[in-house]
Amino acid sequence: MVSLAISKLGCSKLVFVDPGTKVDGSYYREELLSKELLPAIRSIAGDVYAFQQDNALAHRARQTVELLRRETDFIGPDMWPPNSPDLNPVDYCVWGLMQERVYRTPIRDLSELRRRLVDTWCSFQQSTVDQAIDQWRKRLDACVRAQGGDFELLL
Repeated sequence: MVSLAISKLGCSKLVFVDPGTKVDGSYYREELLSKELLPAIRSIAGDVYAFQQDNALAHRARQTVELLRRETDFIGPDMWPPNSPDLNPVDYCVWGLMQERVYRTPIRDLSELRRRLVDTWCSFQQSTVDQAIDQWRKRLDACVRAQGGDFELLL
């Protein structure tokens, strides 16, 4: 698992979770959010950002939601469709580009995979990330028009 903090600094923060680690609510809150991701996001964006995540169990745990409501401008699970990759810039744009570049040739081992992920992320132009983020409101509007249903044809 890899978590990305979308950055105005180009090559920012990639956090790797070791194979076999159980990412439950506690680990997600204490190790990933509190120690890694939220400090990285704050150092990049200050207080001007909205925090968005999918509905994985660790993400929607009551204590996780409470932490995010307290610490961020958070789009909570009650305001977010349960299965919404078409509304997340990482899902609808960034991961596809990452996969295309990372898997061009076979990968020997975990170390090489991590290196390629870091190199690929660091090679992204900020304009690529900005374009993905700029599509967000348009996608939200299309989702509302489709009443939460499939909206790709409305884009």
